[in-house]
Amino acid sequence: MSELHKFVFEGLPVRGMLVRLTGAWQDILKRRDQAGGYPLPVTELLGEMTAAATLMQANIKFNGALVLQIMGDGPVKLAVAEVHPDLSLRATATVTGDVGPEAPLSQMVNVNNLGRCAITLDPKNRQPGQQPYQGVVPLFGDQHEKLEKLSEVIEHYMLQSEQLDTRLVLAANDRVAAGLLIQRLPLQGEANLSGSGVTRRDEDEIGRNEDYNRISILAASLKREELLELDADTILRRLFWEEDVRRFEPLAGAQGPRFACSCSRERVSSMLRSLGREEVESILAEQGQVEVGCDFCGAQYRFDPVDAAQIFLQAAQQAPGSGERH
Repeated sequence: MSELHKFVFEGLPVRGMLVRLTGAWQDILKRRDQAGGYPLPVTELLGEMTAAATLMQANIKFNGALVLQIMGDGPVKLAVAEVHPDLSLRATATVTGDVGPEAPLSQMVNVNNLGRCAITLDPKNRQPGQQPYQGVVPLFGDQHEKLEKLSEVIEHYMLQSEQLDTRLVLAANDRVAAGLLIQRLPLQGEANLSGSGVTRRDEDEIGRNEDYNRISILAASLKREELLELDADTILRRLFWEEDVRRFEPLAGAQGPRFACSCSRERVSSMLRSLGREEVESILAEQGQVEVGCDFCGAQYRFDPVDAAQIFLQAAQQAPGSGERH
């Protein structure tokens, strides 16, 4: 069962979270298996992204979706993990070329150092004119060196956007996607991914807090195999047995991380409406129907000529000036 554990270090400006995605991760891969599955390096990357996005969503107070995207110029054109405030999640990747059996991040998405990582906060109830917040960072470090680990990319992002020290350990295979996050607490307020909690004092503290540095070093000693194979209790006990750790009730089951897809026939109808009647009618003329598949869950939505006509008829009836009262 997938679970999320939150904890703090008593009397210290350090917090942590550990996530283990088992059933939720297998639900994602099961739907992809119908299309042939992913190469192992892509499975590992997407699993790490899903674990990281879950940790980041759980680390902020935001009523909306957190979307983590990796895009670039390699055979993996796009990888997406999306997590909602209730910890429902989904993920997918678009692979257009051959991926070697042990391909690192740079070979998959950052061949010519053009890869990017984007983190988007999309409000659940957007106000008119309100745009999602998005932060984008390259897949290279301060010296333009290619970053080979997703954890390094996100740590770099958090340092730039939040001015908060963050240690992230990620691992995934075809059974488990897991992650451990350790973060120095902000000195004032509560930081989030939009940067509202960032202060000058936070910037001045980067890399200087001895308590955070000690705990970060302990977290970094966690091996990939341990993160994938050991339960949360064992991991936290082995890493922090000398620290005073206060743990909170784990989030699991209906309150924990779980797969869910937000696609619907109504959303697909809106997408077709945005394409325009002429484009949709040309597809109908060529194929006899419009078929749209969800990349996240594999659901198929089919629209025949009558269905398509109904989409645009409803749009006309709802348009201002159509005679309806609004």
